[in-house]
Amino acid sequence: MPGVWLEDLTWPEAAERFAADVPVLVPIGAASKEHGHHLPLCTDYLLARGITDRVLAVLPVVAAPVISLGYYPAFRHYPGSQHLSPATFGAVVREVLGGFVAQGVRALAVLNTGVSTEPVVNVELREFFEATGVRVPCAHIRDLGHAADAQFEQALGGHGDEHETALIEALAPERIRRGLARTDYGNARAMPRTRFYVPTVFRSDADAGWDYSATGVRGDPTLATRAKGEASLRATVTDVVEGLRALFPQLQGR
Repeated sequence: MPGVWLEDLTWPEAAERFAADVPVLVPIGAASKEHGHHLPLCTDYLLARGITDRVLAVLPVVAAPVISLGYYPAFRHYPGSQHLSPATFGAVVREVLGGFVAQGVRALAVLNTGVSTEPVVNVELREFFEATGVRVPCAHIRDLGHAADAQFEQALGGHGDEHETALIEALAPERIRRGLARTDYGNARAMPRTRFYVPTVFRSDADAGWDYSATGVRGDPTLATRAKGEASLRATVTDVVEGLRALFPQLQGR
């Protein structure tokens, strides 16, 4: 059986796959979060769909509908950006996974395209394991695709940057607002380099100190190319596919 989006199945077809112990992959990607002047609000959603589509082309897994709302505090002040509290977002993740378990699914994994969502997802998966005995692994976007890092040239990145823009060049180039990409490192270079976690937001106010970003971007999206995006996408999909094969014996040899 090829991989498939759950939403494209009928319920008897879903039941058949669940009974066959087919792993279910749950993607997370914001459907409405600022990504500068050149990328659409649905950038993370496009990444979640695009990466998952390519995984489905290789592995016979079932992809759940993308969880498209999440915990994105750094962007909540931008028009159109949607944001859930950590408690609400955590409850969404927990209840989606719990619904699958209630329907007999035991092979579950998460693909997370956010950064601020990482700690919430990790805590929920740990507590979910404690409560249900079902171990749900997660691939976070920041840990994926590093085999292609040498392709990128920007001094530093982090949001709506060369990397993200290149991925959208590969996945949905028609969604990019041509001519609106701008190099924007804000004041990020002034931040001390330490091992401390420092909460940050994005602010267009020039007096915002470390948080300043004129466009809502950190990095240099003008350097993005489709070739770079394709290289990063291949490396990312390889990481996800290899991880799923390693974690789920029923996928080995597929």
